[in-house]
Amino acid sequence: MVNDLVLITGNAHREMSEKIAEHLGQPLLKVECSRFSDGEINIKILENIRGTDVFVIQPTFPPAANILELLLMLDAVRRASCRRVTAVIPYFGYARQDRKDQPRVPIGARLMANLITTAGANRVLTIDLHAPQIQGFFDIPLDHLYSAPVLLKHFRNTPRENMAVVAPDVGSIKMARAFAKRLGAPLSIIDKRRPRENEAEVMNFIGDVTGKDVVIFDDMIDTAGTITQAGHACFEAGANNVSVCCTHPLLSGQALARLDSSPISEIVVSNTIPFNRFQECSKVKVMDMSGLLADAIRRIHLEETVSKLFLPSSSESS
Repeated sequence: MVNDLVLITGNAHREMSEKIAEHLGQPLLKVECSRFSDGEINIKILENIRGTDVFVIQPTFPPAANILELLLMLDAVRRASCRRVTAVIPYFGYARQDRKDQPRVPIGARLMANLITTAGANRVLTIDLHAPQIQGFFDIPLDHLYSAPVLLKHFRNTPRENMAVVAPDVGSIKMARAFAKRLGAPLSIIDKRRPRENEAEVMNFIGDVTGKDVVIFDDMIDTAGTITQAGHACFEAGANNVSVCCTHPLLSGQALARLDSSPISEIVVSNTIPFNRFQECSKVKVMDMSGLLADAIRRIHLEETVSKLFLPSSSESS
């Protein structure tokens, strides 16, 4: 068992964990994740993991129980004398709280980093952080994967003539620029203002999308207010067709209803967060990230470089 690769998962996204395990040819470790009668989470590792290299797979989207499960699993494997434990977090929750932008508010992303480290993680593996500087909140190594190699396959397999890439706000320019470069398409930018949380309004459109098939790239879609407004802005600017692409499909509240009733033709997302609500919006297409995560886990276990996953064009997405 010494230095063996061990995979553990909680309840947040078991389907993703099973796919990763299948790619690696490695079974998921037997873990008992139960609740006391008052709802308190109880974790028990059912196999010996002394001296092993453990990867705990758990995205931290709401509810908060997903975070607690991750923390309790990390603590359990650390106390079970594993050699190393890596927290595999396909979607890193609370990443939007990455700075103190108002008086008397927390920096939630830093708090999450502290909790994960204190719980026992020696390393973190995640995909498309909302703010890349969150890597600096960790005092342990963090491997930051990019969704671009997987998401771009969809657009390369269904080529569009006269394509243009649009960033829906200033914060997503870097990601959208990387996608535009890889697709050989021009980049346009929407200047957005947010008068209050979960509300947005388009102010200015920078660039020319007249007669073009537009793809709007962002790292996440929550209420879909920004994306649907961006879609309308593109059509008003003369676009022929609008598609949307994002890594993390939070899709809370009326998001799917907004997208379904919008003129946007398709919404391409990844499975970092589980999605099974196709009956609410048939426009959604899900791309599988399990192969990318499995490759990264294998490389970390074998002490190989993870950056080779993005060569020769890794600099485009960093």
